[in-house]
Amino acid sequence: MTDFLIRNAAHVLTMDDESREFQAVDVAISGGVITAIGPNLPNQGEIIEASGCVVTPGLVNTHHHLFQSLTRAVPGGQDALLFGWLRSLYPIWARFGPEEMRVSALTGLAELALSGCSLSSDHLYLFPNGARLEDTIAAASEIGMRFHPTRGAMSIGESAGGLPPDSLVESEKVILDDCIRVIDAFHDPAPGSMCRVGVAPCSPFSVSRELMRDAALLARDKGVRLHTHLAENDEDVAYSLDRFGCRPGQYAEDLGWTGSDVWHAHCVKLDASDIALFARSLTGVAHCPCSNCRLGSGIAPVRAMRDAGVRVGLGVDGSASNDMGNLAQEARQALLLQRVSRGADAMSAREMLRIATRGGAEVLGRDDCGQIAVGMRADLALWDITGIESAGSWDPAALLLAGPSKVRHLLVEGRQIVRDWRLTTLNLRELSETQNRLARALA
Repeated sequence: MTDFLIRNAAHVLTMDDESREFQAVDVAISGGVITAIGPNLPNQGEIIEASGCVVTPGLVNTHHHLFQSLTRAVPGGQDALLFGWLRSLYPIWARFGPEEMRVSALTGLAELALSGCSLSSDHLYLFPNGARLEDTIAAASEIGMRFHPTRGAMSIGESAGGLPPDSLVESEKVILDDCIRVIDAFHDPAPGSMCRVGVAPCSPFSVSRELMRDAALLARDKGVRLHTHLAENDEDVAYSLDRFGCRPGQYAEDLGWTGSDVWHAHCVKLDASDIALFARSLTGVAHCPCSNCRLGSGIAPVRAMRDAGVRVGLGVDGSASNDMGNLAQEARQALLLQRVSRGADAMSAREMLRIATRGGAEVLGRDDCGQIAVGMRADLALWDITGIESAGSWDPAALLLAGPSKVRHLLVEGRQIVRDWRLTTLNLRELSETQNRLARALA
């Protein structure tokens, strides 16, 4: 593994416990770990000149459906609400197989990496035609990103009152057995792990209460995290009230789906009691603002969550409900939406950048990354502020107000996977051609 010295960084936003910021300092990296921070460090290994760059921790994506990168801007779903959108796409996804899963994951992860993301979760909840979770794990390994895949599932089809077609659901025994298989094969709990696996039944409208309860028991027995969708829009809440007689927060608590090892996607419609429950139980939230806008779901009460002490990270969500996967732009959108709903002083650019880095790491249970400090993993994003996007900025660290949305350099575990705005591990032209070929075959 190559050692690095990031030399003379214009500005370093550490996201450490004191939220320290440094100017004109070096960052030394050895063995995939940050070993020193300070001015005029001795040269070592490969030198990255950073005099025109702001250095942040790598961004962390806490919610995605990478397979959906193959179904961006599908006409039938462009203007639909959540349930109608899903119904328009299920028949297309039913034709996926292993190649579609791997290639779409490569595409989604490449887009994330170019936007400064070093760690991403993924929620894969359908497995047609021989597809398996390891199709996406192989893609993350090929790109070199830190990965937190979750073995999702759907067990209630249309014939049983669920939303998905019967062809895309699995028996609960098959689901639980495969969760055990992928955890045993791929989950690495060690510090610096490049792959940790979670358990993730899809949603209250596609799995049974029994599966939710059994999945939580299995995950805790195996020592892995739990993830699902919750309170995404008014339809979601109405379904919970009608079918279960309670709000989504109560549904989650009743089935063992609150706690420091749980994070829920969206949570747009949490009320004050739900927020208090999540804060008290240390339950995390993946906030997905662009997807929530795209589907007309609403604006999640992130300011209220943060004020109550809820752990919040950012997620780009699936590319079929966002159509893009740029995590830097996601952070800017999140910042602006909180200001729209609560006022211009509701959220600062620095606080939102913290949510996009350390906040996401905490939601995913990673205490070894998400901040720039000696002993932390070397997941670092270098943002060039000499370009037109930052010209005239009085505060170079306010990247989300005036700064680039494409990273110049990205290091993950001390390996440089983006160099001078280009991915080092893949040929993007070839990947795009393959992705478009597969999309045309599905049309």
